[in-house]
Amino acid sequence: MSAGITISSMSTYAILGCGSVGYAVAEELVAQGKEVLIVDRDTDRVEALRDQDLNAQGGDIREESVAEEVGDRDVVLILSSDVAANKEAVSNLQARGGERFTVVRASDPVSADELTEMGADVVINPSSVIANSALRSLEAGELEYKARQLSGVIEDTSKKLAVLTHDNPDPDSIASAAALQTIAESLGVEADILYHGEIGHQENRAFVNLLGIELLQRDEVDVESYDTFALVDHMRATQPELDYPVDILIDHYEPDSEYEAEFSDVRPNVSSTSTIMTKYVQEFDINLSEEVATALLYGIRAETLDFKRDTTPADLTAAAYLYPFANHDTLEQVESPSMSPETLDVLAEAITNREVQGSHLVSNAGFIRDRDALTQAAQHLLNLEGITTSAVFGIADDTIYLAARSKDIRMNIGNVLQDAFDNIGEAAGHSTQASAEIPLGIFTGIETNEDNRDTLLSLTEEAVKKKLFDAMGVDGETNGN
Repeated sequence: MSAGITISSMSTYAILGCGSVGYAVAEELVAQGKEVLIVDRDTDRVEALRDQDLNAQGGDIREESVAEEVGDRDVVLILSSDVAANKEAVSNLQARGGERFTVVRASDPVSADELTEMGADVVINPSSVIANSALRSLEAGELEYKARQLSGVIEDTSKKLAVLTHDNPDPDSIASAAALQTIAESLGVEADILYHGEIGHQENRAFVNLLGIELLQRDEVDVESYDTFALVDHMRATQPELDYPVDILIDHYEPDSEYEAEFSDVRPNVSSTSTIMTKYVQEFDINLSEEVATALLYGIRAETLDFKRDTTPADLTAAAYLYPFANHDTLEQVESPSMSPETLDVLAEAITNREVQGSHLVSNAGFIRDRDALTQAAQHLLNLEGITTSAVFGIADDTIYLAARSKDIRMNIGNVLQDAFDNIGEAAGHSTQASAEIPLGIFTGIETNEDNRDTLLSLTEEAVKKKLFDAMGVDGETNGN
């Protein structure tokens, strides 16, 4: 039986105490061509091991003579079920001195700590190992079950599958939708990716263009041509009311509304929906295209800020799986798009109008054409020395748009915007990035026209800055502009 583990160049091993665990380890080591000496005090077991062509000899692992016998081995594995005997074996080896790698079996966290303090390099607790193995098996079994469920819903499609992203979709939403589209096509079902709003951020536009991902405006398609609807990475964003049933729901955020979806997989314990979709791609054993692999990898990286924010082991293993299939030249182009003149203008305005209190910066970019330029300006201003939180707002189409970024671990910027504006507008986000939209008329109580634009801008600037700084809990004088 192979454990699927490749042992390094160390070649001489000793196993002290050879029950079922020790035997399994010895069998694998010998199969890999390692020199293994087994010591056990049960003479019948020693004879049985020799009958299996294993190098075994009798001996009490608590005796100093055993430590002398195995002390020059590269690795010593002390795997007896008698933890007291294991401790004596470790003590004897430590007293002998010399260089070796020692692995010791414990029975509980207390004995594990004691063995570590005694000098064991690695301490294993079989019950924990078994529990972890059981959980991994459970995860694999659940994924297989969920994949069968998902496959059934997709294959029941008689027209086409509509995969809906959230409004103004980001890379995670687009990549996850592309992955579900790929799964559907592998099952012989045609699927379209639908979105509402704009693909505004320059990185997002580069992402879609370079990878050739086709997205259709939701308002420009005939909804009647679809009979299966999927929401993928759809939560935590402003959404129009859906007037059709939701059949599939996949997200890494819990939905705010109840959906009676036939298939649902919501995992708040991972940082991106791209991570979830990568697991399904693996389970369906799909030959992933370079474009979709690149999209999923970028989706994970974007959601975790290149693995610097809320990254889980699942995100890392998904990224490791995708890495060989992705086009890294394309990733570099996506991450370094050229800055548009509009973005440059917004950034310049935001720099000029910035106000700083403590380590928090708020700025007014004035009247804007490209509201997504606000997010890039907020990100750039966050890089200023001494700044931990930045917020940039501007006015377009009778609406105040605001983008915020934070690296202050004491602050959840999503909660800050909700506290400041949820009663008069819409705010969404999480601990490090957030956005808000506030109808200008509601905020100022003045109807917008060409004659009062400057007045509105002045009123907006004063009120928004005050609300933001109050919500941030800032109490101090302005540092500078």
